[in-house]
Amino acid sequence: MKKLTKKEMFAMVREIVVANGGDNTELLTGFIDHEVELLTKKNSGEKKPTAKQVANSAVQSEILDCMEVGKPYTVSELMKIVPALDGVSNQYASSQVRALVNSGALVRTEDKRKAYFSLA
Repeated sequence: MKKLTKKEMFAMVREIVVANGGDNTELLTGFIDHEVELLTKKNSGEKKPTAKQVANSAVQSEILDCMEVGKPYTVSELMKIVPALDGVSNQYASSQVRALVNSGALVRTEDKRKAYFSLA
């Protein structure tokens, strides 16, 4: 048997309350509707990016700004020419470049087992 969600449970409770009637029907259905509305807001709300995500976005845009069209770069070369990557680990730089590849801004190619990245 499938586990019911809170929304489904509230819908069942609302049906029971409406079917039984009584003095507090309006009060109880109002409460149930409000709780369902809160659940909907919580699940569909847009979340603002974290400070780290904002910082990573700035680094990624700087990487794109420093690259020339048609020229392939390795991560090590990017670390030398991009000021935001100065002094960071190779893993961090690789993760930023990989995020740009996943978003479609960069294209990854391999030549003799070495990865090169160029603007899309």
